[in-house]
Amino acid sequence: MFTGIIEATAPVLSKTDSQLLVARPELFADITIGASIAVSGVCLSVISFDEDSMTFDVVEETWKKSKLGSLQEGDLINLERACLADSRLDGHVVQGHCEGVGECISFADNVLTVSVPEELNKFFVQKGSIALDGVSLTIADTQKNLVSVALVPHTLEHTTLGSIASGNPINIETDIVGRYLYAFTHEETALQN
Repeated sequence: MFTGIIEATAPVLSKTDSQLLVARPELFADITIGASIAVSGVCLSVISFDEDSMTFDVVEETWKKSKLGSLQEGDLINLERACLADSRLDGHVVQGHCEGVGECISFADNVLTVSVPEELNKFFVQKGSIALDGVSLTIADTQKNLVSVALVPHTLEHTTLGSIASGNPINIETDIVGRYLYAFTHEETALQN
């Protein structure tokens, strides 16, 4: 589990059909083989590391369902280690399960507007939680197939969202509580009919 509070950004060092190699931030001194790391919002397991880099296996489904497939050498990514059981939950519960890729429509006056896949619309509510590229954010506004979030200076400075431009892909994870609530209420309705 993650919180959506990004700990570091790092460049992609290389990418193959099945692996992603990224720079290892100094802060990540405690990682081990098998450690879960949210890579721009996608939970991946460390398969090897050295002082300067971390390597992750990536399956075809992950390449297709996230923006990881479009990453190039040198692209910056957001990184977060899995939270400890005794950690503060400063953001919201983020699983690292990217549900789709959106696109930056506009970024002006610290408001980021993202197009979202239509099938995810039902999970977005104003003032609800969303993770964009792994960053825990609060939804400021929703419209059909669009979600807007306001970004504070700290987020702009310490995540990749500060350099996002129109047309850039962005990983989307909806709020797990909202997903289960939606599933529960629709299951109840189905059972009553």
